[in-house]
Formats: sequence, C-alpha cells, structure tokens
Amino acid sequence: MSNKNKKQLKVTLTRSAIGCKPQHKACVATLGLRKLQQTVVIADNPCTRGMINKVGYLLSVEEV
Repeated sequence: MSNKNKKQLKVTLTRSAIGCKPQHKACVATLGLRKLQQTVVIADNPCTRGMINKVGYLLSVEEV
C-alpha cells in the first residue's frame, strides 16, 4: 500500500493545555504537540481520532 492511499490529518494546537485535566494533557503530548501553534501531520486512524475527539476544543484539524 503506498502513502497516497493512506489518509493523514494536519493537527494544530490552538489553545493551551494549562488548567486541563491530566488525561487531556497526556492526549496532547501523545499527538506530538508541545507548543502553541505547533502543527503535526499524523495518520488518520481510530486511535488518533479518539484522541482528537477528546481534546478537540484545543485543536484545529484539517485533512491532508
């Protein structure tokens, strides 16, 4: 399977995780986000979708 067929998401941290629950901070860190306005491209799968749904109020998400 080539990379063209795999879907990816571009995730940007738009709000700070300061004051959030520890589980939400852990989700942000697991997604690979450390600083505000940092963007990462990650694979679109059920695991990452679940993390994005949990902390969606802190993120901006686009399909690539």
